[in-house]
Amino acid sequence: MEDWNHVHLAATVTGDHHREDGVTDAAIGAARSEVEPTLPDAVRARVTALAVDLFPSLGPDVLPAALRRFAQFTPARRARLAGPTVVAQLAADAEFRERLAERAVEEAGPLGAAVAAGTPPGAADPVEVAALAYLARPPHWTTLVESASATVVAAAESEQVLAASRQIERLTEQLERARANTKADTDKLRSDLATVRAEADELRVRVRELTKALRDSEQDVRRLTDAVSTEKGRVAAASSASDAEIRRLRGRLTDAERELEAAKSSSRAGRVTDDMRLWLLLETLGNAAQGLRRELALGPPGAFPGDVIAADVEATAGTRTKAGSQLWAADDPARLDQLLALPRVHLVIDGYNVTKTGFPEAALEQQRTRLVASLAGLAAQTNAEITVVFDGAGRLVIAPGSPRGVRVIFSPPGQTADEVIRRLVRTEPQGRPVVVVSSDKEVADGIRRAGAYAVPSVVLVKRLDRA
Repeated sequence: MEDWNHVHLAATVTGDHHREDGVTDAAIGAARSEVEPTLPDAVRARVTALAVDLFPSLGPDVLPAALRRFAQFTPARRARLAGPTVVAQLAADAEFRERLAERAVEEAGPLGAAVAAGTPPGAADPVEVAALAYLARPPHWTTLVESASATVVAAAESEQVLAASRQIERLTEQLERARANTKADTDKLRSDLATVRAEADELRVRVRELTKALRDSEQDVRRLTDAVSTEKGRVAAASSASDAEIRRLRGRLTDAERELEAAKSSSRAGRVTDDMRLWLLLETLGNAAQGLRRELALGPPGAFPGDVIAADVEATAGTRTKAGSQLWAADDPARLDQLLALPRVHLVIDGYNVTKTGFPEAALEQQRTRLVASLAGLAAQTNAEITVVFDGAGRLVIAPGSPRGVRVIFSPPGQTADEVIRRLVRTEPQGRPVVVVSSDKEVADGIRRAGAYAVPSVVLVKRLDRA
């Protein structure tokens, strides 16, 4: 009846004879001629579910216009969106309800036939019986619906009574457990109280002992105070004597400072003369070096010693290097900065020794790519000649390229990167600064004997990590 009131209110407000949901005034009047029983929620939900599941199979000629757009929806979406409209159409459109009842009775099998005949079995689900009777409307269908609805309501009330009974049982069990827990807690508290009383008795005895010890300590403090007062007098006398000695020493220090200042004045004049002689010597050496360069007609070198070693290693190993892109670098550690600031410095790097120090978790190919790319920024910033040496060119399918300013060398078969590094250091001319980055003690000792600088791998890693 609630649905009928809603339909009637909508028709009265709009004043239309053909509403948007397809329910006409004639249909509303026909539906009002029958008295609709009040359905329990479970029965109403089952009627809606049967109608939503079956009405797409009726065909467009029977399906009301208001429901045609829901026919192609999925069952879940159709039940959610078309449910209210289906209930209204069932109450308003007798032909739609009858055709839907035929499909429902057919789908229900023997139960549907029994309900359509007005003789449902007593053991049948009352909700299903009430829903089918509402749709099929056999003789005395309202009695079937009301009887089944009463059974549903009674079952619901019985379920509520059972639930309440189970709740009472649970609460009773919880109460018993709470009583047992309370008794256990009380026993424990009594035991704890006895323990606390025993500890309090022990503490009283201990307080009396400490009070006696405190009185004895106060007497000792008074005796020590008297002794300190006597000692303070002695210290005051000694302090007066030491102050006199300090004043005497300060006088002697003042005399010594005067003598030192006079000596500095005399040495300063001699230093000016030495600086002048040194400047003249350096000027003479510089002019001689420029004259020698013009005499020999030496131009900038077209290749460096490291290029010769790299070409030799490439010819032996059969690999080639390529120029790549530059990457930016960040601040360097002070030690490496000072070495890279040397003129025409050559930086030689033990490749895998550095990568396994900085990022050992990556694959070897990723280690090489990351190190070489980072060194491009270092080369662009410092203008240093940079050579990085890796082990095992013979195990590589394709040798990776190297960016501009970075020379990449792979040791040929039968040689290690350490041996190639030693060759690079020995090939450099006497006096050119060479810096070798490796944490291998044997390599570091060897290149130091050859006159190169040794830097641990962690220094270079820290410098590159500041990017």
